[in-house]
Amino acid sequence: MNTRNIEDIYPLSPMQQGMLFHSLYAPETGVYFEQSSYTLRGDLNIPAFERAWQRVVDRHPVLRTAFLWEGLDEPLQVVHRRVDLSLEKQDWCGLSEAEQEEQMEAFLQADRGRGFDLAKAPLIRLALIRTAEDVYQFVWSHHHLLLDGWSQPILVREVFAFYNQSLQRDQGISLPPARPYRDYIVWLQQQDMAEAEAFWRRLLKGFTAPTPLTVDSSSPRQLTEGEEDYALQRVLLSAETTTALETLARQHQLTLNTLVQGAWAILLSRYSGEEDLVFGATVSGRPADLPGAESMVGLFINTLPVRVQVRSEVPVLPWLKELQGQQVEMRQYEYSPLVEIQGWSDMPRDLPLFESILVFENYPVDEAVQEQTGSLQIEWGRTFTRTNYPLTVAVSPGRQMGLLMAYDTRRFDAGTIQRQMEHLQVLLAGMAADPEQRISTLPLLTEAERRQLLVEWNDTAIDYPHDQCIHWLLEAQVAERPDAIAATFEKEALSYAELNRRANQLAHYLQRLGVGPEVLVGI
Repeated sequence: MNTRNIEDIYPLSPMQQGMLFHSLYAPETGVYFEQSSYTLRGDLNIPAFERAWQRVVDRHPVLRTAFLWEGLDEPLQVVHRRVDLSLEKQDWCGLSEAEQEEQMEAFLQADRGRGFDLAKAPLIRLALIRTAEDVYQFVWSHHHLLLDGWSQPILVREVFAFYNQSLQRDQGISLPPARPYRDYIVWLQQQDMAEAEAFWRRLLKGFTAPTPLTVDSSSPRQLTEGEEDYALQRVLLSAETTTALETLARQHQLTLNTLVQGAWAILLSRYSGEEDLVFGATVSGRPADLPGAESMVGLFINTLPVRVQVRSEVPVLPWLKELQGQQVEMRQYEYSPLVEIQGWSDMPRDLPLFESILVFENYPVDEAVQEQTGSLQIEWGRTFTRTNYPLTVAVSPGRQMGLLMAYDTRRFDAGTIQRQMEHLQVLLAGMAADPEQRISTLPLLTEAERRQLLVEWNDTAIDYPHDQCIHWLLEAQVAERPDAIAATFEKEALSYAELNRRANQLAHYLQRLGVGPEVLVGI
């Protein structure tokens, strides 16, 4: 390493430490690799675009950061004075639309496969692929160690501010000085961990086993040949349901995040049969008492446990308000390292506190993209991110609320995840439709599932001799196939012969008690 090119060295945040551990523990998984793609339409000045990105890297120390851990008591992040960011350029204009789509899928997958050498800056890659005369696919990849979602629209705005300035040479740009990520690390080191420990011990006392995600989600499934071990599913809520949820939140001073956390807690409770449960939630982590934190670039998020008691007979609305009150209290201790919280809990060290996390993406990436009109039209395409948890649920607000589930395919198949997404939508719609109802009455099943349960599975009509009594028909089955299963209950099964024997035994007993024709017998 060229020591003359080192600008600063300082410790990692707790979230960075966790991400670094998981990235080094399973490097082949691509965990915490972040990839976003955009479509750019118009007259793109490529040199100006490349210079704009370089200026943003020059402006923010965290974008010039690498990570060192070998031979150290604790890992460190090293900021370089100068890092040169390159823009990979390709031209696919000669390919058909179908070939371009196939090529793009292969490119994105190969890019994820390359990963990053975390000890070498920059941990950012840019690619610009021309697909038509004035159409480009722009791919921006980085490691999550550098940035959280809130930082992305900040960078998008700055890139296009510098880009537009470069095109209009007579107009200057005045951006306030960027506050370095180091200031957040210093703030973290000043926090009262004893007070945080008391809070988390009190909140998690008595919780000793992680909440099951589904009835059978603990057993790994065998992957088929060529099947990826990680997959995503996305869905949009209807505009009507989204509006109803926003109205409910506004009328009762609730956040959309609270509504989604409540629905997710109820879903986990219905699936697991447990009333006391814990799942993870990602919080913004940007402290109100750190001036300028909302405009800083870096990794501020933290993932923390949310403990919820789902009391079936309690009305939904007061329960949601109680949940939001817990969130407000927890916000004072957002800085707490998850590894420390695990140690303060009653959970055994070899078990995770939770296996699912909920991420509410309240950062305006779309708005930042739409603001940058000028001579370019910019469309935000798709993103790829991977956490170390078996199940990540990401929620994005908008005219139609978006739900994304990222999951370990060794634990879940696509059908299971699709049902979970459908059930979550039904619960959210039910909460919006009637927040005064009891939790136990909230619907879970889709219309198709209700029809299957109530109509299709009950369509058991069959022709049989109507001039014979039921016990005659049973005796005919005994004579024809005595060993066939006639009835089952839980783990017990009775053959026709055994059922007939027990029925005769009961009949003789009742006869001894004086039971005869037309005598009522309670069952």
